[in-house]
Amino acid sequence: MKKLLLAALFILCLTPLSFAQTTIAQASADEDDYPRGEFYVGYSHLRFTTGGSTGFNGFNASITGNVSKYVGLKFDVAGHYKSEFGDSLSVYNVLGGVQLKQNSREARVKPFAHALAGIARFKASAGGFGDFSETGFAGVIGGGLDIRAGRRFDVRAIQVDYNPTRIVGETNHNFRIGAGIVIH
Repeated sequence: MKKLLLAALFILCLTPLSFAQTTIAQASADEDDYPRGEFYVGYSHLRFTTGGSTGFNGFNASITGNVSKYVGLKFDVAGHYKSEFGDSLSVYNVLGGVQLKQNSREARVKPFAHALAGIARFKASAGGFGDFSETGFAGVIGGGLDIRAGRRFDVRAIQVDYNPTRIVGETNHNFRIGAGIVIH
């Protein structure tokens, strides 16, 4: 009887340890289920509305730290340029905000949406007439579609954003579209 009681006590003492191992193994599996961060770089085209609708070509890059399988904190930088008739124009956006995305490693198609806010810098160089620059509020609301191309990278098939800016006392209703590579 004494041996049976000691065996039962021993099993009761080991039971919490077996649950702890299961919980640790599950937490480790959950950590590997989605990447902790991603880096995006790609081509971007901006339709800027100051002085009529003007098309700018440039780049878009971002870093996202994923806090869960579906939510990430995003830092985004974009630069767009245009040159015609001796005039050089440029628009830069520096933004931060939230990204919602299906980040599961098993997902082949990963739609995403983001909302970002920050600043825009507009610069114009008019031949021999001098330079003009202005900084103001900028925002981005949009999304896109990433397609898994390998274990560590995706192809951003498309990203479409509404990009309002407040420069020179007026609100510009801009749009940008892009594509590129996502590394995670």
